[in-house]
Amino acid sequence: MENRFEAFTCCILELNRCLQKIKELEMKPFGLRAGHAMCLYYLGKSDAGLTATQLTRLCREDKSAVSRSLSQLLARELIYCNLPENKRSYRTLYYLTDHGRKLTEAMNRRIEAVLFSGGSGLTDEQRNIFYDAMKLILSNLTTYLTKQEELQEAAK
Repeated sequence: MENRFEAFTCCILELNRCLQKIKELEMKPFGLRAGHAMCLYYLGKSDAGLTATQLTRLCREDKSAVSRSLSQLLARELIYCNLPENKRSYRTLYYLTDHGRKLTEAMNRRIEAVLFSGGSGLTDEQRNIFYDAMKLILSNLTTYLTKQEELQEAAK
């Protein structure tokens, strides 16, 4: 059991560290930070625009981190929104500018290269099994956490 716990925990932590370092490394040539990557990624997937609240959920980041990223991306003119001057709203839709779209397309090409490199040596079947297993583990752990939180709340 200990080996399984250690292997799982260490692999997940190291994967996360690698992803963060890769984001930092790959965003640096664009003059951006790792935190900008996911906002740009999701905005690039949405022609209808996204709100800060939607981006917070999609990026799995806290509101303040997404808000900072959005402010910085606005200042760099990579995104825009139709917000009245000096006002804030979590319902405001954000969109990529033409420059932001070009940068995001270049970023997506880099993402594909990183994924190709990271998955080298895997067959399509192995890759599918891996992602299915990760989704199942995540679902199981989320269910476990929900039950534990409910038990703790009931004990109060």
